[in-house]
Amino acid sequence: MSLSNNFEPVGPPTPPGGHDLLDGKVVIVTAAAGTGIGMSTAQRCLEEGAAVVISDAHERRLNETLEELAPLGTALAIPCDVTVESDVQRLFDGAAQQLGRVDVAVNNAGLGGTALLTEMTDEQWLKVLDVTLNGTFRCTRAAMKLMTNQGSGVIVNNASVLGWRAQPGQAHYAAAKAGVMALTRSAAAEAAPYGVRVNAIAPSLAEHPFLNRAISDEDIAILRNRELFHRGAEVWEVANVVIFLASDYSSYLSGEIISVSSQHP
Repeated sequence: MSLSNNFEPVGPPTPPGGHDLLDGKVVIVTAAAGTGIGMSTAQRCLEEGAAVVISDAHERRLNETLEELAPLGTALAIPCDVTVESDVQRLFDGAAQQLGRVDVAVNNAGLGGTALLTEMTDEQWLKVLDVTLNGTFRCTRAAMKLMTNQGSGVIVNNASVLGWRAQPGQAHYAAAKAGVMALTRSAAAEAAPYGVRVNAIAPSLAEHPFLNRAISDEDIAILRNRELFHRGAEVWEVANVVIFLASDYSSYLSGEIISVSSQHP
């Protein structure tokens, strides 16, 4: 067996079918419009038997996504800008009123960008932190209020391997995602006495059609080569880890950050 990691990348496996892992659950997924991790997570939740409430700040795209997901099961759409507290309250209150409860909250909303620290403006820094960290805080707080009252629930936050690893041009995003990790651990400690679990995923590179809007094609190629499989994860592969954390199969996990990565040192 060769010790070299130089090989032609193998394509992703076939997505699995549903196994009723979330049967009867009510799930909220933020930033679910489009083709990214949020939309794929919503789809996988529906395939696993959940009723799903999707939200996004882009209302037109949100409605288009709802049309695509509706044939899979019970799906609702509530517009929400996670930087606006009244929007967050409307999302969680609306989901609970329409579907009776909220069992799982997937806080997926985040904003990236590339700028060297010495050239980064206050506006760039604050915008990324407001969406990625403060937005996750607002949604985690709203979810915890509902779930601690009902005595059960699961929160899954979307962090990033950049919360651990350095990458030029990503100081604001990395700081925000490291904050999401710390927020997750602290929330888990507060929620545990009420039977509520809080965990996070930390993807490295997730493939979707608009990836090169945030990262250049050259940088994407470099990042792919850093992965042991020489490819990024399909968004449904990331979503599958969310499903695991949302399901009863992870009943003892709380305060954990699960890396969704095949990166090598």
